[in-house]
Amino acid sequence: MAEKRWIAETLFDPEGFRMTFKVEKVLYELQTEHQHLVLFQNKFFGKVLMLDGCTQVTTKDEFVYHEMMTHVPILAHGNVREVLIIGGGDCGIAEEVLKHKSIKRVTQVEIDASVVEFSKEHFPEFTKPVFKDKRFESVIDDGMKYVAKTDRRFDVIIVDSTDPMGPGKILFSDKFYAACKRCMVKGGVMVTQNGVPIYQPEELTKGISKFLRLWADGCCYVAAIPTYVGGHMAMGWATDNKKLRHLPEKTIAARYAKAGGFSTKYWSPAMHRAAFALPRFIQELVDKAEA
Repeated sequence: MAEKRWIAETLFDPEGFRMTFKVEKVLYELQTEHQHLVLFQNKFFGKVLMLDGCTQVTTKDEFVYHEMMTHVPILAHGNVREVLIIGGGDCGIAEEVLKHKSIKRVTQVEIDASVVEFSKEHFPEFTKPVFKDKRFESVIDDGMKYVAKTDRRFDVIIVDSTDPMGPGKILFSDKFYAACKRCMVKGGVMVTQNGVPIYQPEELTKGISKFLRLWADGCCYVAAIPTYVGGHMAMGWATDNKKLRHLPEKTIAARYAKAGGFSTKYWSPAMHRAAFALPRFIQELVDKAEA
C-alpha cells in the first residue's frame, strides 16, 4: 500500500517551522500562470486549499476569517453600498458580504481566472449563492491595475490577498494602498490580510506605517484562526474616520439587527468590539509604526 502524501505549509521555512497536513485525497492540483494550486482532503480540516505552499482556506475554519474580514468593516462603517474585494477568488468573502441587505454592489477583482473556475467546482457553498446574486460582479484583472484606473468609488475595500510574495507582493505596497485610497469614498474603510504577528512582526509594523502615511487611522484587529498557526491573525485597518474602531457594542448590535441578523459562527457584536483590544505584544508592534 502506497504511503499517504503529506503537504507542508512552507510560509515559515525561514523561521525554521512547518505545519504539515496528511492528505486523504488530492482533489485538484495545477500550476497556473500565476501560482501553484492544490486542493486536498484532510481528515480534520476537510477541504484544504493551498497556493504556493501557503494555506488559504479550509472548510473547518473558513468562517472565522471570512466573517471577520467582512462584518467588521461593513458594520463599523454603518452605511455601506459599494464593496470592492481584491483577490478572494474562492468567493468566501463575497458570500459573507452579500448577507448585508444594504449592499448595492460587490465587485470582486481576482487576477487568476483559474482560481474562480476551480472554486465554482470545488467550493459551490461559496460560489453558487454569490454568482446567483445580481449584486455581484466578477472581474478578472490585476488588483493593482484595477484600483489605479477605475472610475468607481467604494465604501469598503477588502484585500483578501496571499502573503507578500509572488503575485500578492504588490498588494502590500505604498503604491497599491495609495491607489486604494484614491477609489474610496470619504470615510471609507480598507481592511487587509496582515499575517500572523508572532511570526511576521515586521509585516504588521510596516503595513501600519504605510496606512498612517495615507489615512488618519491605521491599526489592526485580530482573530484566532486555527489553520493560520500562531495564535492570532491580524487584519489591517485603514480609514480617515478615527471613530469607527471605537464604536460601542450596542451600536454594532443595532446595525447588525438592521442588516438582517444573519447567522454567524465567530463574529458577534461583542467579538467585534473585543477584536480591537490587542494583546500587548501586538499593540507594541502597532505602536512602532510611523507615518
